[in-house]
Amino acid sequence: MNRSCRPGFTLIELLVTMAIIAVLMTLAVPAYFGRIEAANEAVLHENLHQMRDALDKYYGDNNRYPETLEDLVTRRYLRRIPPDPITGSDKTWVVVKPTDPLQGGVADVKSGAEGNGRDGTPYSSW
Repeated sequence: MNRSCRPGFTLIELLVTMAIIAVLMTLAVPAYFGRIEAANEAVLHENLHQMRDALDKYYGDNNRYPETLEDLVTRRYLRRIPPDPITGSDKTWVVVKPTDPLQGGVADVKSGAEGNGRDGTPYSSW
């Protein structure tokens, strides 16, 4: 059998194909991870909005803030405490107490994640 008629790919063809795939991956992978980071930040903003809304409703109904975040769940203002998407845990929320200690224990909530968002502001200031 003649060597030039054998089916298959040559080493050069495989190397060119792998080089093209590598170039495409270097373009696609950074965009992919940037989208994941943007999605996590959007979820963090939404989770903070939902918990702050529940705190406001609790205060409106009871004239005081809840003692703990779990009170929002037991009183059915939230189904569950959402996780912080940056840390991956629902235990890392930072509780901000009201100025008057007689008003309860949780007036606001902030992220306990370290680092900064894509806009340069610390997650803990959101």
